[in-house]
Amino acid sequence: MPGTPLRVSEHKVLDSAAAAEPLHLHEYGSQAPDTTFRRLQLLLEQRYFLFRLTAVGLALSTLLAFLIPARFESRTQLMPPDAESGGELASLLAMASRSGSGLGMLAGDLLGVKTSGSLFIGILRSRTVEDRIVDKFDLKTVYGVRRMQDARRRLEADTQISEDRKSGIIAIGVSDHSPERAAAIAQAYIAELDRLVVELNTSAAHRERVFLEERLKTVKQDLDSTAKDFSEFASKNTAIDIKEQGRAMLEAAANLEGHLIAAQSELEGLRQIYSDNYVRVRAVRARIEELQKKLDEMGGGDLSAKSTPQEGAGYPSIRRLPLLGVTYSDLYRKTKIQETLFELLTQQCELAKVQEAKETPSVKVLDTPLVPEKKSFPPRLVIMFIGSIFAFLGGVLWVFAAARWKGMGPHHPGKLLAIDAYQKLKQDLQRTTRVARRFGAHN
Repeated sequence: MPGTPLRVSEHKVLDSAAAAEPLHLHEYGSQAPDTTFRRLQLLLEQRYFLFRLTAVGLALSTLLAFLIPARFESRTQLMPPDAESGGELASLLAMASRSGSGLGMLAGDLLGVKTSGSLFIGILRSRTVEDRIVDKFDLKTVYGVRRMQDARRRLEADTQISEDRKSGIIAIGVSDHSPERAAAIAQAYIAELDRLVVELNTSAAHRERVFLEERLKTVKQDLDSTAKDFSEFASKNTAIDIKEQGRAMLEAAANLEGHLIAAQSELEGLRQIYSDNYVRVRAVRARIEELQKKLDEMGGGDLSAKSTPQEGAGYPSIRRLPLLGVTYSDLYRKTKIQETLFELLTQQCELAKVQEAKETPSVKVLDTPLVPEKKSFPPRLVIMFIGSIFAFLGGVLWVFAAARWKGMGPHHPGKLLAIDAYQKLKQDLQRTTRVARRFGAHN
């Protein structure tokens, strides 16, 4: 039948045209369902190819997912600082920020008043903290870099620090190939933050405490020096308490003087009755000489050696007491002044320490960093699923592209252009390969 081949060729031309020309619903209307059916039929015919390609994609993505080194993330959270503020404006902003309306944050940004949470984040991201952590864990060796800048950059990439604007809670997340090292680095961030907050504290109480401590050291040195001088003077001159010693010595001198007068009176009475060689007269005379000697020792008849007590005496003489009293009183006064000043400065220093502790932003850990039990990266199931999907979609595109390529006529402009581009690319590649071989042979 001569009409049948003609209809078959017409159908082939129509199919080829349909494959070569894109279909649009608004242009072809009723032809769109028919084209969709043909595409589904084509995919059904190539189902084994698509299945094999999807399986290959799944295998490759699975291999890739297990070849990527696992990473573990340790997280910790810090409570918002509750340091007392000295300014009314800062207090007002703190109250506004706690209300949750965002007024405190907005006002702080407009007025340039930063919260302690922002200060904490700035300290955590500072070069000082990062360098200490790099040195502590030898991260240059761990990361395989030689420069501190590169290690610092890797540490920043593995560390996530954020602050919740409503609650003010600061979150720190550290990712590493070792779960123990990730938890240790997160803990090191907290320790370095706590130490730097104390070191860099510039509050009024801190400055007062530093001043008082320096002043206390000076007063302590003066007190030790004065106490030493006073002790040496008292030991050298046997001056324990000049006032009490003077009263006791005067009483003793008066008692001796009374006994001396009584003895002299007795001697005069005996002389009127007995001669000077009489035993009682000699005894009374000896007692008078002894009393006079003791009285002279207590009175201190010679002031030439005014800085030292008499030889063998356990106390200074009465005549030396006024001279010793001046120096004794001066040293005693200086010692008491230094003692009083030392006590007052000690009390003020302790109060300043308490106030500094109140004003210093405290680092309070809400969630301590724990050793992660589960990896955080890579998501292997997701990688396998995405790899399979991409392999399947790539196979679908390949099937449609192959079908369209076959549907093009041998003289189709697009096909001729593609063949020409392929030939030129192949020639350029061959030429480049030859040049590379010659260059390698010369070298």
